[in-house]
Amino acid sequence: MSQQTYAHVDERTARKVAEEARETEWRLPSFGKQLFLGDFRLDLIHPHPRPDAEQRRKGEAFLARLTEFCATRVDSALIEREARIPDEVVAGLRDLGALGMKVPEKYGGLGLSQYYYGRALMVVGSVCGALGALLSAHQSIGVPQPVKMFGTREQKEEWLPRCARQVSAFLLTEPDVGSDPARLRATAVPDGDDYVLNGVKLWTTNGVVADLVVVMARVPKSAGHRGGISAFIVDMDTPGITVENRNAFMGLRGIENGVTRFHDVRVPKANLIGAEGAGLKIALTTLNTGRLSLPAMCAASGKWAARIAREWSRERVQWGRPVGEHEAVSRKIAFIAATAYAMEAMHDLSSQLADDERNDIRIEAALAKLWSSEMACRAADDLMQLRGGRGYETAASLAARGERGVPVEQVVRDLRINRIFEGSTEIMHLLIAREAVDAHLSAAGEVIDPDASPARKARAAAKAGGFYARWLPTLVTGAGQRPNSYAEFGVLARHLRFVERASRKLARSVFYAAGRWQGGLERKQGFLGRMVDIGAELFAMSAVCVRAHADASGQSGLSDGAPGKSALLLADAFCKQARVRVDELFDGLWRNTDAMDAKLARAVLAGDFAWIEEGVLDPSIPGPWIAPSEPGPSERETVHRTIG
Repeated sequence: MSQQTYAHVDERTARKVAEEARETEWRLPSFGKQLFLGDFRLDLIHPHPRPDAEQRRKGEAFLARLTEFCATRVDSALIEREARIPDEVVAGLRDLGALGMKVPEKYGGLGLSQYYYGRALMVVGSVCGALGALLSAHQSIGVPQPVKMFGTREQKEEWLPRCARQVSAFLLTEPDVGSDPARLRATAVPDGDDYVLNGVKLWTTNGVVADLVVVMARVPKSAGHRGGISAFIVDMDTPGITVENRNAFMGLRGIENGVTRFHDVRVPKANLIGAEGAGLKIALTTLNTGRLSLPAMCAASGKWAARIAREWSRERVQWGRPVGEHEAVSRKIAFIAATAYAMEAMHDLSSQLADDERNDIRIEAALAKLWSSEMACRAADDLMQLRGGRGYETAASLAARGERGVPVEQVVRDLRINRIFEGSTEIMHLLIAREAVDAHLSAAGEVIDPDASPARKARAAAKAGGFYARWLPTLVTGAGQRPNSYAEFGVLARHLRFVERASRKLARSVFYAAGRWQGGLERKQGFLGRMVDIGAELFAMSAVCVRAHADASGQSGLSDGAPGKSALLLADAFCKQARVRVDELFDGLWRNTDAMDAKLARAVLAGDFAWIEEGVLDPSIPGPWIAPSEPGPSERETVHRTIG
């Protein structure tokens, strides 16, 4: 099959490929899944799970060593200025064991829990976002995690010890392929005891310096070969690999992200992870926990922003009093502080649920990634507004004129990618929405399937009727309507009652939408996005209430220091802020401009409003008299590595 065939696939084929990659079974309970069904299962997250004694001992000891290293050996200003992470920093992290945080001890790693891995990323990310990206790209989605989860015993013995001391990367994206894997063009053709790999991969974080990579490529279907998108471990010393460019970005200027070309690269069949055709499922399953690296670093930025906001707003005086005492500013301070606590609570709860292995956390991890990446950007933007011109000015410029070099503008730039990394906000909305409406599709799938026969539709209708007859009565009333429910949470009980009621209201809304639009619901991306955002806010509120209850009673064993009753005050403030957002989102489900916006966008694409573009120049199209600009430092130093 030609590469061109893969470049042009219809919508039905693209959806089929994505659907086949989903995990369809729910073998373990899921707080997030039940939340969207109107079933508020507080028992799944309360009491707040805690790390066991041995994990705590190992984790805290490593965090102490890592914190000391980052405080004394990492010059974040140097990394930002030179757009490079010094070799000695990477070597120092290797010596600490940081490259093997999630690698089991029997393979030479530290064997840390997901929770302590996330706490380590908070430490590193608070010093340098690019350094956090290097570690997370290596361990969350690079070679260690898929091999640990899906590798054979032989693969684990061969590759995991190397992962504990060498950098790895994950290569899926291509120049024409982002979130639509049906168009994947890289191929791995069987040839004797090998596969012959050809293709180009784009935005390969760590790919410029990686020793090992996981590559997604399509195996052609043939006799004896199931074919399909498959995952391969590739040693970057293999002949035929070329790193063609080191990409430069708005933020995370120290990351080693590039374009990698494979030309007739021979990969042993023993390097196939899982079965042929299982590549996307392996990638998505890996991401269920891998996505938690982003909430960890978002939480780190939130905690840092809270500190800077407090210090600056107390010191800066305008109109006779500190700026933090002015209401317009105090609202931002309150939002930053409350949101920082919530991001940490969501990450820690989701990570502990992953460690306990008693719950399916695919929705929780996705919600934490989606919500934290959006809210961290808002908090950083508010911090920049608080700092005014000093927020917009670079840290280097501030220091050059004798002020403290607070890198607010850098943090704003560094955080922006988190709304795109590992599933953009828009893709996360659709991914989570698909899981949230799974029960409806399972019950009524063939009723709305245009290809289903009348007989199949009739059987499906009967099945759906039975499901809704049992389910809909559960959405009428619940614990949230009883005034004394959740009394053990004190002042936070009213917020949990709100979550329970809102959960049932959300489930009813999804039911109404499914009845109104039926199969067309999947195209109502505005509705689905708001639905998911409501679920994210409800999950955040739940995580905060459970965490604050544990912190206030001294039982969480998670927070630094002893927050005591102040945790309840902060949680109460966060929940009040979140409830305002939830109410607005519910209103937007049915009162919005989605249909008009879609119609207007089609007209814009057709060129009906091209006249608004007149009167300006496009700097991306220089005139013939303008010489090409001289490359910047990071471009002049671009790595061009050809193997073999």
